Amino acid sequence: MRMIFGVLTLLFAVAIVGVLAKKQLSTVSAPPPAVPATAGAPVAPPTGTPQQQVQQVQQQVQDLMSQPRPMPDEK
Repeated sequence: MRMIFGVLTLLFAVAIVGVLAKKQLSTVSAPPPAVPATAGAPVAPPTGTPQQQVQQVQQQVQDLMSQPRPMPDEK
């Protein structure tokens, strides 16, 4: 009896994992919704070589990281 209960519990757990995996995989394969561009702002294609693009992104990140972070008001 104990062995049957253990096997049934194991099958139930495998069934739940299978259903959840199927649900996850079906949402991954669905195409992402189209994101509208911001109003009035045309999107320019990237320019330059990939190395230049990497350097531009690194510079932008460094500039943003060097800005002071706004502190919350203390109450």
